[in-house]
Amino acid sequence: MARRSRRGSPQVRLRAGFILIAMVFSLFAARLVQLQGVDPGQYAAMAAAQGTRTLTLPAQRGEIFDRFGEPLADSVEGRAVIANPAETADAAPQVATFLARELGVDYTTTLRKLRVEGSRFQYIARHVPATKADDVMKAASEIAADAAEKKDKTTQTGFGGLFTQRDPIRIYPAHDVAANVLGFVGEPSKKADVEKGRTYQPYGGLEEAFNKALSGKDGEERYEFGAGDNRLPLGDNTTVAPVDGQDITTTIDRDLQWYAQRTLRQAVIGAKARSGIAIVMDSQTGELLTLADYPTFDAEDPASAHVSDRRARSLNLAYEPGSVEKVLTMAALLDEGKVTPRTKLLVPGQLDRQDRPIKDHWEHGLIKLTLAGVLAKSSNIGTVLAADRFAPGELRSYLTRFGLGAASGVGLAGETRGSIPEGPAWTSQVGDRIAFGQSLSVNAVQMAAAVNTVANGGVRVDPTLIRGEATRDDGVRVGTDVSTTRRVVSEEAARQTTRMMQLVTDPEDGVAPAAQVPGYTVAGKTGTAQRVGTCVVDGVKQGCYDGTVTVSFAGFAPAQDPRFTVYVAIQAPTVAGAGGGATAGPVFSKIMGQALQRYSVPESTAPGRKYPVEW
Repeated sequence: MARRSRRGSPQVRLRAGFILIAMVFSLFAARLVQLQGVDPGQYAAMAAAQGTRTLTLPAQRGEIFDRFGEPLADSVEGRAVIANPAETADAAPQVATFLARELGVDYTTTLRKLRVEGSRFQYIARHVPATKADDVMKAASEIAADAAEKKDKTTQTGFGGLFTQRDPIRIYPAHDVAANVLGFVGEPSKKADVEKGRTYQPYGGLEEAFNKALSGKDGEERYEFGAGDNRLPLGDNTTVAPVDGQDITTTIDRDLQWYAQRTLRQAVIGAKARSGIAIVMDSQTGELLTLADYPTFDAEDPASAHVSDRRARSLNLAYEPGSVEKVLTMAALLDEGKVTPRTKLLVPGQLDRQDRPIKDHWEHGLIKLTLAGVLAKSSNIGTVLAADRFAPGELRSYLTRFGLGAASGVGLAGETRGSIPEGPAWTSQVGDRIAFGQSLSVNAVQMAAAVNTVANGGVRVDPTLIRGEATRDDGVRVGTDVSTTRRVVSEEAARQTTRMMQLVTDPEDGVAPAAQVPGYTVAGKTGTAQRVGTCVVDGVKQGCYDGTVTVSFAGFAPAQDPRFTVYVAIQAPTVAGAGGGATAGPVFSKIMGQALQRYSVPESTAPGRKYPVEW
């Protein structure tokens, strides 16, 4: 009898196989419908995210030059060191120790970055010098290669998860020269900016005011990667090239700025003062050749300086100008035809007005001074007596036209407008003090531009810091191409004021012979003003004169055909005998002399006949 087979019928087995295959295909079909029909966008995005990397391609930041094309702020080649936590996580302690040693980064922070779950891109260090970054990557590669030989896959993969990309470094070749004008850049402070690969965060000066123009526009690179985090040669690769930032050329003369800063530093330290400012302006164009500050800072190492020393005091500091303002009072009186340089004034030793007497800086009885003598001797009393001839509102109108009480608009952020009392606040008592430079406030650039109006034949020209034209981040256009002029006083009034100012440095008649410049005639004016501080009255803090002073000197040369206007102001000197002529005058003389020689300005001819000082 034939034995029956234990295996099932072939037809049954085939039928079962077909059913199984059909079920499998059904599952694939359902999944395909879900991917392509139900929610294709979501799944496509998920797939792309898992295999696509986006890198920021930093734009080259624009350079900042001085007037001769010398770099004040520049960008050089650098690298960002980056980690892929998907590869570095398992060897994080070893890699973090290596990076902390080689790059000086914080170990704990780096360790955390190396272990970020789900991330393939973490900045470890920004703006690393290219040679340094190359050395670090070479060392990392050697460690990975050595680990491969020892079949240490964890170490090999960990150190293989480091890479670099272009990341320019901002440098300031002259360090502290014009640092208060330039500002500086640091690492991005906001998390979103860091994650987007923003290159810099600007702080102050031109770097902040013109950040958009200087920054340009970063580019972007997107590519697909596969196993081992390797780029797929035939994958989807797109690149948007960066647009480099615009260069800015300033009116600053780097060498003259260096000299002004060093000269100012000596004076501030010698006078045991709080701070100082020195400005050099082209008398005809309004271009600012120096904006010197002391104390200042090294733009390469801003963290080592106090925050207050990183600002441009020439624009940000408001103070009362003192007797330098008498130049504006006299020019306005002459323009109105109310006086002449020979107008005779009887000047008592004390003038009783309103709530307090007005005195001069020296003791005297009744003296006979001309208007020119009042300016030469810097008499407060004589100035007030002459200013009594103004009609209501006239002096304030002139001061406004000279540019006081309004921002100069040179381009830097944070400029103070200063203040001129108006309406009921301008009492006769306040008007007396304003005539000789108290009870109003200015910044140094405003004051320099106002005095320069006299040097420029009575025409005020906007002070400028940018050559050509540039647009600030707030949309305001500034520069020599868009500067404006306006006549403030007549040419004759400016000429007469200039001749009166020449007496100030006269060794016989003036109060500031130390401001003379050998070989040149100088028209100038001293200033000493009380400084406003904070006092406590009946337990309440309020503004008051705090016992310190601002000493200053403003002038131009050669007096007959002015080439430069220089203004020096020193805050709160504490040595005995500090004053506008004795303290600021010598600084003026040195800086003006350097400027005239540097630009080969011919020496002056005979100064001409002097106005009488007494009658």
